[in-house]
Amino acid sequence: MNGLNSIISAMENPTEFKVTVETLGFQHMDLEVTAPRVCIFRDAIVDLLDMEMGDRFTSKARIGFFAMMNYVGGAYIYIRREYAGRIKIISSSWRTANNKVAAITEEGEDVEPAEESAPAKEAEPFTASFETHEGSTASGEAKRNKNSSSVQVPTTFREMFFFNGAVMGFAQSHWMTMILDQFDDIVTNAANSYRLQEECDVLSLVLAKYKGKIILGEFKAVMLASLRSLVPKHWDSNHEVAWAWLWENVERMLKSLMGKPAIRQKALERLILSMTDHQIKFLRREVYHKFFASVPAGQDFFKQSTSRLYWIADKVVEMTMEMYRKPKEMVQEISGMGLRHMAYSIPTEFFAPYVSSAVEVVRALGAPEPAQDAFRWSLTLIAKILVRTVLESATIVMRAVTTNNAKQLKKAISVAPRGRRSLELLNVTVGTQSISPLYWSLESGSLHTAQAMLEDLLTIRADRENYYYGCSELFDRHPEIVHRLSADAPNLLPVLFDGLIWRSRLVTNGQRRANYFVKHLIQDHEGNFSQALEWLIEGKDPVIICHPAVVLFSDIIWSQLASRYFLVGRAYFLFTLAVCMTSQSILPRLNEGHATEPVRIATFVCRAIVYLGSMGPLFFNQVQHLRADINKGAFTMLLDAIPYPIYLTRLQNLVSLALLFLLALMCAQEPIFHCINNMDGDFDGAGIFTQSCPEAASHIQAYATLSMMAMLLYWTLLTDLSIFSMRIAAFSLVCCQVLSELLLFLGSLAFLILAFASAISCLKNRVEGFSGIGAGSLSLVQISLGMFASERFDALRQDATVLAAVSVFIIMTTVFLLNLLVAQLNGAYQRVYEDMVGYARLTRGSIIVSTLATTPPKRWQRFLISLKLEERLEFNEGD
Repeated sequence: MNGLNSIISAMENPTEFKVTVETLGFQHMDLEVTAPRVCIFRDAIVDLLDMEMGDRFTSKARIGFFAMMNYVGGAYIYIRREYAGRIKIISSSWRTANNKVAAITEEGEDVEPAEESAPAKEAEPFTASFETHEGSTASGEAKRNKNSSSVQVPTTFREMFFFNGAVMGFAQSHWMTMILDQFDDIVTNAANSYRLQEECDVLSLVLAKYKGKIILGEFKAVMLASLRSLVPKHWDSNHEVAWAWLWENVERMLKSLMGKPAIRQKALERLILSMTDHQIKFLRREVYHKFFASVPAGQDFFKQSTSRLYWIADKVVEMTMEMYRKPKEMVQEISGMGLRHMAYSIPTEFFAPYVSSAVEVVRALGAPEPAQDAFRWSLTLIAKILVRTVLESATIVMRAVTTNNAKQLKKAISVAPRGRRSLELLNVTVGTQSISPLYWSLESGSLHTAQAMLEDLLTIRADRENYYYGCSELFDRHPEIVHRLSADAPNLLPVLFDGLIWRSRLVTNGQRRANYFVKHLIQDHEGNFSQALEWLIEGKDPVIICHPAVVLFSDIIWSQLASRYFLVGRAYFLFTLAVCMTSQSILPRLNEGHATEPVRIATFVCRAIVYLGSMGPLFFNQVQHLRADINKGAFTMLLDAIPYPIYLTRLQNLVSLALLFLLALMCAQEPIFHCINNMDGDFDGAGIFTQSCPEAASHIQAYATLSMMAMLLYWTLLTDLSIFSMRIAAFSLVCCQVLSELLLFLGSLAFLILAFASAISCLKNRVEGFSGIGAGSLSLVQISLGMFASERFDALRQDATVLAAVSVFIIMTTVFLLNLLVAQLNGAYQRVYEDMVGYARLTRGSIIVSTLATTPPKRWQRFLISLKLEERLEFNEGD
């Protein structure tokens, strides 16, 4: 009705009337306007006026309306028929001007554009884009010099526009760059009047930020000059007319809006700043009352709390203001919001009633007319962008995702060409905003469609000599897909890894060919070590880590690269262990305990190496771990009361800390240090670095005990070398897991020993070894361990009661408990062994990740080259 009102208002001025009709006809060009439809619409309008106005609607008025509507309808039909050719010319020449395939075949059959050349660099400020060469003339013609060969000829419309703008004297017209930033969207949507109007509305807001004078005709001159230069072979009068016609329509739309955004912004600012708390609450509440009254179904989509609904209403008001302040940023934000609304399945029919409700509430607040107009115009533009974004992003794939229907998804994607299937599943783009249907299905919980997408992407399809496989596209679009699936959908990880394996249907000699596509699990797009293994380790899933694809790529990295660096890193620890064994277990036993001077010197040197070369690195390692946990705040509670750093939860780190303390105590108890002032005294074994002085006599036993404990811890730390064999590593982990069963057995045994010892001590017996609780417990322990001498059993015959009690104890421990322990260990071993293989691989994976973090980049690159990941894999004949 706004269009009809503008037509009637312009009828007094024929020139203005013609322009108005042409503008509306251009806006209706995407609609199929025919003569019968014009007649239907004309008769409906006339009948409505006749019914509403009665006798006031005279016969002359009826004839006038008939004539006007016939003229307008005929103009619409003419414009649509005549301007279609112009749209085609604009589209083809625009492709040519931007280094795309310009040829467009007959209507309905377009030739696909060839690949674009390298994209132009990001546009610099207009004045800085063209610096005249030294010695250039005023006309822009550079003098010939040695550097003339370095001048680059513009190859795209943007580059040519900057060049011509500088040559024609418009280098200071910065507003041209503002139009140029949106000009591609304007041209590509020339046939879509509503989108063109939207682009012009946004452009008017952008131009309103320019403080200088804007002469739109200057842009037309530079535009046409640039197009003539870029399309010289095909340019003719038809091209001139078509582009002039397009710009005239754009210019007309812009001129109708120029000057208004600043006025509207001030009016809207005054309205918002003048609103009281009571008015704000009224607006929040009444918007939804009116909206739900006009669209009751809208209540199904606004199920949030009242606070959330009020926040949405506040956000709407804020966006209307921000649309004037930051139009470009707001268009990006609104496009992203539109993508989310599409994923939420919000009907586009709800946007218009919501806008109307909000405008009515603002009017009810008594806002001035300019403020109402500013609010209505801004909110309408926001709704247009939202609706357009929702409609453009509503692909058949996204619709299937919203229903979580795998069959519907397969049916929807089946119509897509093989080469575009991955693009349909991985990217939906609206303007500069994009959304991944795969990721959205994961976020929304549509795991059935997510699984169907992964299966479709990782299916190899053949077309004669061409093969289509979406593995590279998947990891290029989502390099962190393993991490995302580990966090949101662990059940889909097997689907992903299964898709990376191709197995032949042909069997040869009992075997079939299998191709593993693990390139993206080994390296990222920059050629560095991929984080896929690290993400799998963080997931701590012992089952997925044993998947054939994961096993293959982790074993390749381990066997060909990581194992060597890991062994080199442990070589120093092996050296310190050998030195410690030499100083504590071998040298003191030479010459039957009588140490010679060379032995004493060697012992001192070895112990000095242990104290300095082992205790020092252990100390710095503990400090680094502790500092890292303090910086991250990574602490846990012991017994819900004592905080301690999280790094100590690992057995290796805890044992290292214990070894550090033992070495420090050994250093404090070192006999050589206590004898340092009395090496040559009058005692047996005197001499340099002796340990036999009287001052050290009280420390030798404590030192020996500490030395024994430190040696055990050294060997405990050496168990991480078991990672070289998965069987040994799994066995060691199984031993740790079944340790609880052994502890239960020992607890039961201790209970029986104490019970029978206390019971036997109640008897007035004189049997040796059973006269009290302590002696009886020791004897029962010896019996349990098979250390009780057989001759002592003869003494038990002196007292039948004691003999009976001991016999019952032997039956309960040796026969019952010991066999029960064997059965429990067997069952526990079979139950946990498969998982232990996975946990062993998780341990190896963590070692791989930590080792590769210190691997030289050159060595990593040589490793990648040796894998030949870029070579194509063959398929068997017939597959």
